Amino acid sequence: MAVHFSLMFLFGLLGNAISCMVCLAPLPTFYQIWKKKTSEGFQSLPYVIGLFSAMLWLFYALFAKDAMLLVTINVFTFFMQTLYIAIYLLYATKKDMITTIKLLSFFNVVGFGAICTLTLAFTHGFLRVQVLGWICMVFSLCVFVAPLGIVRKVIKTKSVEFMPISLSFFLTLSAVMWFMYGFLKKDPYVAVPNILGFTFGILQMVLYMVYRKSTPNSALPLKKEVTAAVPEPEPKVVIDMAKLGEQQPNQVLPLDPTAVPRELIVELLNVAAAAEQEEEQRRKEQLNQHMNNNNNNGKKDMGFTDGIAVA
Repeated sequence: MAVHFSLMFLFGLLGNAISCMVCLAPLPTFYQIWKKKTSEGFQSLPYVIGLFSAMLWLFYALFAKDAMLLVTINVFTFFMQTLYIAIYLLYATKKDMITTIKLLSFFNVVGFGAICTLTLAFTHGFLRVQVLGWICMVFSLCVFVAPLGIVRKVIKTKSVEFMPISLSFFLTLSAVMWFMYGFLKKDPYVAVPNILGFTFGILQMVLYMVYRKSTPNSALPLKKEVTAAVPEPEPKVVIDMAKLGEQQPNQVLPLDPTAVPRELIVELLNVAAAAEQEEEQRRKEQLNQHMNNNNNNGKKDMGFTDGIAVA
């Protein structure tokens, strides 16, 4: 009997120690959230459910016998989950913040308040322990089932970014210790949920080993979108105005109509026409000046009208 009690107490202490590590495992994740000032797509549901479960186990331990080890670990869990949720709410997007507040209101305020009120009003003695035990067992299963959303995300994206291996490892060890504690204490409400916890912990570690070196699927569509968003370079037309001024008025510049916009072609033709008119006007002025000089010298009168010399 002494050996049985010693083993039960030993597994309870180990369960406390490893469960503390489970609670501390998300610290790197929340340090990253604090450092980058964003929740980065992490979900708050596991921490809300974890907080709710700790509150239920504390309420159960108030009426169960020899439950001091349950009290110690769930007090620690309560404060750690509260800290995580506070950090999450501080840096979450508006949508995630509203969702988290709704979850807290539903589970930790309305749900826990209703359970406390109904069990205190309608149950007594050992029946109250049984009812609270079943409720705790159901929500302990929810604690282990909650990471399935992350498991689905890992399989879909082929990325383990949102599933820390340390959390999965310590969760599996914790499930083993608490199963042994519940089994030796003959407390099915503690033992049964940890069978599922052990199974899901193994599943998460297997997925981590499978996808830890995989290329995330989310990166492929992003690359495709970025490539599609970059337009093809349009053909550029470089005009050297210095060389353009050197061209003769009646010299045709080679232009490719398919590569040059119509507006630019029209503008170039207008520039060429204007240059030709200026050259024609300059020639007229030179001829008129020459004729005036001849008249002053007593030669035959000549005039220049519209570019045609007449006697």
